[in-house]
Amino acid sequence: MPFTRKNHLDFFAVSLLLACCMFWGFQQVLVKATMAEVAPVYQACLRFIASSLAVAAWCRWRGVGLGIASEPAGAWRFGLLAGSLFAAEFACIHTGLQYTLASRLTVFLYSAPFWVALLLPRFLPGEQLRGWQWLGLACAFIGMALAMGDGLFGSASSGDRPLGWLGDALGLLAGLMWALTTVVIRSTQFARVAPEKQLLYQVGVSAALLPLLSWALGEPWTLQFSAFAAGSLLLQGLVGGFISYLAWLWMLAHYPATKISVFVFLTPVFALLFGAWWLGEPMSWSLLGAMALVAVGIVLVNRQRV
Repeated sequence: MPFTRKNHLDFFAVSLLLACCMFWGFQQVLVKATMAEVAPVYQACLRFIASSLAVAAWCRWRGVGLGIASEPAGAWRFGLLAGSLFAAEFACIHTGLQYTLASRLTVFLYSAPFWVALLLPRFLPGEQLRGWQWLGLACAFIGMALAMGDGLFGSASSGDRPLGWLGDALGLLAGLMWALTTVVIRSTQFARVAPEKQLLYQVGVSAALLPLLSWALGEPWTLQFSAFAAGSLLLQGLVGGFISYLAWLWMLAHYPATKISVFVFLTPVFALLFGAWWLGEPMSWSLLGAMALVAVGIVLVNRQRV
């Protein structure tokens, strides 16, 4: 069914973006809490297996064809590319966490909107940001960096890590993989594939590739989980890997990617808020200032030309 793309974010889009970012911030706390019982990459494997089953069932219920015959010619190649980039992103994230602090890796991961803003206009000129919008993007990034400052330079920063540079590099690479996934989705025949099918490619390829990485890393595999771990994995797989990503892909198809991507800066802020609520992590005036900068950045990026 044809639809009309919008060149600005309306109230519904903003509300949906805030809900997604809020959950993704909460999910980081869930993942951290579950790592004590389930190995990091193995945890991602189980998450995307559950997500793949849920997305496939959704596609069948919605009448979305699972075969390549229902897709534009050649779209499946870009689907496999997007899925591989998606898997590489999570491989970098979970592997990088072995070497560096989670707060440091998150800073580099959320360079993705900058990669999107730099790369996507080369394929879609209509996504080009203007002067005030670049300033908004910078404000949002500064705000996010300020919010993460305590974790990077304060008491939360732990000891010397000889391979910390490798974890940082993997975080930056993960941000690039995320951005490249967005570029593939928006600028190729894959953009004409139903959002549900786009998501199925990504979680399905990840469910196929990540177990190989987990096996190579020698992670223990078990299906004996506590009630908390089982609930966490289900929440990550069904809400994090299915509902929220489906909403994100739908928004990519209906709204400018450069404008919605700036909202991801809210995710680490929400992670800090949930960390303070659940894990008792300290909050400071720098966090409040960061939230104000992120809000200003979002307003500037979405400022309409007159």
